[in-house]
Amino acid sequence: MTYDYDLFVIGAGSGGVRAARISAGHGARVAICEESRVGGTCVIRGCVPKKLMVYASQMSQEYELSQSFGWQISKNQFSWANFVQAKDTEINRLNSIYLSLLKNTGVQLYQGKGQLVDEHHVCVNNITYSAEKILIAVGSEPSLPDIEGIEYAITSNEMFQLANLPEEICVVGGGYIAVEFAGILNGFGKKVTQIMRGDKMLREFDQESVNFLCHEMEKKGITLLFNTPVHEIKKSKEGKKLIKLETKDIETDAVLYATGRSPKISGLGLDKVGVHLEKKGAIKVNKDYQTNIDSIYAIGDVTDKMNLTPVATAEGHAFADNNFGGMSHYVDYTNIPTAIFSQPNFATVGMSEEVARKTYEVDVYTSSFRPMKYSLSTIQERSFYKLIVERKTQKILGCHIIGDSAGEIMQMAATAIKLGAKKIDFDQTIGIHPTSAEELVTMRNKRD
Repeated sequence: MTYDYDLFVIGAGSGGVRAARISAGHGARVAICEESRVGGTCVIRGCVPKKLMVYASQMSQEYELSQSFGWQISKNQFSWANFVQAKDTEINRLNSIYLSLLKNTGVQLYQGKGQLVDEHHVCVNNITYSAEKILIAVGSEPSLPDIEGIEYAITSNEMFQLANLPEEICVVGGGYIAVEFAGILNGFGKKVTQIMRGDKMLREFDQESVNFLCHEMEKKGITLLFNTPVHEIKKSKEGKKLIKLETKDIETDAVLYATGRSPKISGLGLDKVGVHLEKKGAIKVNKDYQTNIDSIYAIGDVTDKMNLTPVATAEGHAFADNNFGGMSHYVDYTNIPTAIFSQPNFATVGMSEEVARKTYEVDVYTSSFRPMKYSLSTIQERSFYKLIVERKTQKILGCHIIGDSAGEIMQMAATAIKLGAKKIDFDQTIGIHPTSAEELVTMRNKRD
């Protein structure tokens, strides 16, 4: 049978675009469709604009810090409108780059929502296209609980386009998105209360590190409430929001829900074609990203495996190489580094202490210090470094950093750990002085 395309990709985020253009580079005839803007969650309404917001919110502390170094700045005012305009200009620039990537590699873009018709056909804007293979890369979307008044809450999607910033806000959730927005809004000088249903924040991360981060966040004025489920949200005549908790109510200007994300599968026609799903609605795939339908594949957040943009991109590349480049290319999911752009920054690679101790006898090295950057100021922010080492082999199993530029530092530390670095390798590396990063190679005392 002759098909219109060798590959039809549904979803033009980072993973889908990478799969499309690499496949086209291998000589495949490729089409891609997108119901929103090309670039996906990360570029348009996720990590990129959020990181820009982090930078913007950190300027309040930088302003305070500059005075301790002798700078005299007469005006300390922030314009949300000006920031949004600048941020949108950058997002438009990135969007145009993604469009160019598709055009320059010969990928046909269709603007509209894609829906499966059968195992070889996709419908976009009431026009059906045939393809030998179909790749689903539609990502995920914020999920909201079924509680009374949830319509009064906003999600991360709306945060980037608010007309004005609320003076008081409650952030509901204990994951990385909630933590990041709590820090952002606090940096903008807003009163922030972060509400968590359970007794832990960042549950899957190293808990000693998380506890350190919680303390630093509270020092900055963020109120953290644990074991506090939200029962209801009400709206007053004045527009205020009233959050009903177990023991008390909180009145606030806005409620941001960041309690998780779900695979964006609605309207794809998966049930009609018979694509199997996991229990949370994620598309079930094998090691080749293939579903139970031989011609249909899926990558990225919609499979709910490891929901990180670089992982989706790597999966898209592997899919293209294997299906159209004649290669055998698989993503290694071990020791994938990640960063939470909290304030201070939290970066990690490898095992948490809790996970490591289930399998290994370990030595743990930690260091906490006030960075030199703050030595002339009254700012009391501290950094925390932690290495988890297998006692028998001295191989580094995990590394966790909280502090300025933790994500930047972790990238190269992760490279070393990926290559199997041992504690002695770090010990014998000469530190760059004076830096915070040199703490990685100067920790000698094991924690009790």
